[in-house]
Amino acid sequence: MANPPYVAALDAGSADTRYLIGAVEGGRLRLLGAGRSLSQGWERGRIADAPAVVESLRSAIAEGERAAGVSPASAVVGVGGACVEGVDNRGLYEMGRRRPIEPGDTRYAIERALEVNLPAGRMLLQAAPQSFLVDGQASYWDPQGVAATRLESFVHLLTVSRQEHDCLVSAVHRAHLAVEDTVFEAYAAALAAVTPDERRAGVAIVDIGLHSTEMAVFLADALQTTASIPIGGLHFTRDAAHCLRLSVEDAEQLKREWGCALRGLSADNTFIEIPSPDGLPPREAPRHDLNLALESRAGDLFLRVRNQLSKAGMDQGLLGQVVLVGGGSLLSGMWNMAERVLNCQARLGLVNTILDWPEELRTADWTTAGGLLIYAARLRLRSESPDRPGLWSRLFG
Repeated sequence: MANPPYVAALDAGSADTRYLIGAVEGGRLRLLGAGRSLSQGWERGRIADAPAVVESLRSAIAEGERAAGVSPASAVVGVGGACVEGVDNRGLYEMGRRRPIEPGDTRYAIERALEVNLPAGRMLLQAAPQSFLVDGQASYWDPQGVAATRLESFVHLLTVSRQEHDCLVSAVHRAHLAVEDTVFEAYAAALAAVTPDERRAGVAIVDIGLHSTEMAVFLADALQTTASIPIGGLHFTRDAAHCLRLSVEDAEQLKREWGCALRGLSADNTFIEIPSPDGLPPREAPRHDLNLALESRAGDLFLRVRNQLSKAGMDQGLLGQVVLVGGGSLLSGMWNMAERVLNCQARLGLVNTILDWPEELRTADWTTAGGLLIYAARLRLRSESPDRPGLWSRLFG
C-alpha cells in the first residue's frame, strides 16, 4: 500500500513557533506530530534577526519530525500582522447576449476582479469571492444556470508587504523546508474553529497574538472583511508592568497566574505578592490594580474590533458570535469582555476536526496552526482534482 500523503503547517509567531505534520487518509486529516519552540529574532511582529528566526524554525520542525517519524518537504505557512491588508474589489463581465451563466463565466468575472494595480512593494496573498450581481439587480453566491447578460463579481483581496513576505519565506527555506503556500492566519484559524453554519450566520475570528490582533469576518459563508489591530498580548503585559512597577518578565508571570480581563470575575479584593529587587523585602499589591490595567486594555482592544465590524456593516445584529484564538485569548475573562463590548456570544476557538488531536493541544493558542494544517490538507485534495489548477488553488471561499 502506498504511503498516505503527508502535509505540514508552520505557524511562525512572535512568541512561539508551532509546526504540525499530518496525513490525509480517505479524505480525513490525522495528526502525526507536533513541534514547538520559543520564537527568537522578532521585533514588533517583524523579522529583525533572520538567523535567530531560522534557528527557532529549525527547532520546532525537528521536534515535529521526531514526533511524526516523517519529514515532509514543504509546508503551508501562516502570515499575519500589520503587513497584511484587506480590500474589496469588483469585476465586470459583459456576456454579450442573454444566456445561462456557466462555470467559466464566474471564473472570468472573478479574474477581472483580481486585475488590480497594487501599490509598490505589495503583493496578492489570497482572494476570497464574496458574491455575484446578475444584471445589476439580483445578488447570488452561486449564479450558475441563471440567465443573464451581465455578471459582476465581488471579491475580498488580501495583500501583504512583499518584503515581509519574502523575508519569512526565505527564513523557512533556510530552515530546510519549502513553502507550499502562505495563508492569512485568522482565515486559517476559522477553518479549524468555525463551522459552515456559523460562517453563514455571521462570525468574527479574533486572533490575539503577541504584538497584534488579526480579524476575519464571515457572513453568508463568505469572507466579508479582514483587519489587523496593533494591540496584542505584550501590550497587556506592559500595562501590568507599568501599573505594578515590575519588569515585563515578572508582569507576564503575574498576568498568567492572577490576571483577569474583566473585574468582578475574580477575587479583586485580595492582595497578591509581587517580586521585589534583590535585597528588598517582598511586597504586596491589590489584585484589583492588576485587573484594572488588564480590563482597560481589553476594553480598548474590543472597541477597536467593534469599529472594524462597524466599517464592514456588521454592527446591526448581523454578527452571531465572536471566536477568540491565539495566545492572548488565554487571559481569563477575555471572552467575557468580548461579549460585553460586542453585544454577542463569544467563545474560545479550539480544533475539533483533526483526528488524533491530543488533549494537550486543545488550547486556543494551537488553533491557528491546526487551521493551517487543514488548509494544507485541502490543497492536497485540490491538487488531485483536475479542475482546480493554477490560480484557482489560491482562491478560498
